[in-house]
Amino acid sequence: MSAAVDNIIEVRGVRNQFGGQIVHDALDLDVRRGEILAVVGGSGTGKSVLLRTIVGLNRPRRGSVRVFGTELQALSPAAQRPLKRRCGVLFQQGALFSSLTVAENVALPLIEHAGLSASEARELAALKIAFAGLPAGAGAKMPAELSGGMVKRAALARALALDPEILFLDEPTAGLDPIGAAGFDQLILALRASLNLTVFLVTHDLDTLYTITDRVAVLAQKRVLVNAPLATVAATDDEWIHDYFHGPRGRAARHAAGASSEQRKN
Repeated sequence: MSAAVDNIIEVRGVRNQFGGQIVHDALDLDVRRGEILAVVGGSGTGKSVLLRTIVGLNRPRRGSVRVFGTELQALSPAAQRPLKRRCGVLFQQGALFSSLTVAENVALPLIEHAGLSASEARELAALKIAFAGLPAGAGAKMPAELSGGMVKRAALARALALDPEILFLDEPTAGLDPIGAAGFDQLILALRASLNLTVFLVTHDLDTLYTITDRVAVLAQKRVLVNAPLATVAATDDEWIHDYFHGPRGRAARHAAGASSEQRKN
């Protein structure tokens, strides 16, 4: 099978510009079906902007974005909706509706987009909440009653509501303690395996990069500087990459990942 057939997302020549500020220029990126791809980069490199562009929330000034082999910009908003339903998105702060319970948050897309009745949506929402690793009682809670880690998992349950083929995660472990972040990483691995997901992940978490990613794309100089397995990326001759992956935190994450791998072998 050719590489093009394996690409579930193809970004070509994209320019994102806001007023006089050019965030991306001539940016190319491929995401392969079934992989966990992480996007990293310094502050202001437009990691979240790229995610929003791919899911159709931001229209680029130039270039094309193809998802499932279809160019989004060529479609009307109405024609984009079936494609967007095949994507689940977890935003940075969870973006849960504060006036709805967790179960109601998860049920809402099932009612609005899948046409389920309220009782059917409640049943399926309970299943998605369980998939996200939350206790059954969490469904009745309001977002304000949840810990930071539970908010992330509730938002993940909502992102999974419509059985997406691609899961977009924007800084999913930001603000979590190390144990909570590690648990979330393992959950993503389990969901990818059980649901055959492709995962597009924006993160700065080095532990996440070393633990669950298949490839890492580095944003720099308004484009994707390198998109490759982590070992190849870490060996790239670039000052930011060297500082990021070979500084104290990078070395600690690499050592921890190596130790964990040895434990699994034994």
